[in-house]
Amino acid sequence: MLVLKLPPRPDSLRDRFAADGYLPLPGLVSAKGLRVLREETDRLEAAAVRRDFRMACMDDSPRHMTTLGGQQIAAQSALISGLYRDSGLLAALSCVHGGDVLPVCDPVERHVLNILHRPGDTHGAHTDDHPFAVVLFIEAPPEPADGGLLEIHPGHADLAALNRPGTRRLHHRAGDAYLLRSDRTAHRVTPLRRPGTRRTVLNFAYTTPGHQPLATGSAQRLYE
Repeated sequence: MLVLKLPPRPDSLRDRFAADGYLPLPGLVSAKGLRVLREETDRLEAAAVRRDFRMACMDDSPRHMTTLGGQQIAAQSALISGLYRDSGLLAALSCVHGGDVLPVCDPVERHVLNILHRPGDTHGAHTDDHPFAVVLFIEAPPEPADGGLLEIHPGHADLAALNRPGTRRLHHRAGDAYLLRSDRTAHRVTPLRRPGTRRTVLNFAYTTPGHQPLATGSAQRLYE
């Protein structure tokens, strides 16, 4: 099992996460772990499917990306499935949240591979059905000007908030990760701008006991 470099005192991050709905986890994956995960995602990419569409009634929410859903990952990668259920990671997430954080039952969306690899590739505005997302960067654009930035508007689930002042653009590097309160925080990924640039991430979805997904219609299953 890959060893993650988890925060030494995750309880100290609780107030920050509660306020922003976002918590950066720089260097969560070690250099060795990143090499192993890069080999694994390179192998899995052969089974991934291209998606190009806009969500109904949401013209500013395009999807141009290559994806592989949880069922296929579970069948093909014991490594990623095991990392998703890593006891240390779950304990740290529970500590940051201040309550139990659990794997989701949904076999499709529990762990997803998302790849942006063409100029213009983007993951448009949305919120998620499940409360928490941990996003691990396997590849990332080297500079903010290359695109592929996470955009969030802390404290707002309204997708229109992403077009208002207060929206934050966040750059991450390979090996970084972040935790997002993804059902209550509007978010999207800006388009890639430069040929040859790639953004490859693993998105791990987590839930809490008794959580019922919000019927917002803003999330959409891409991976079946």
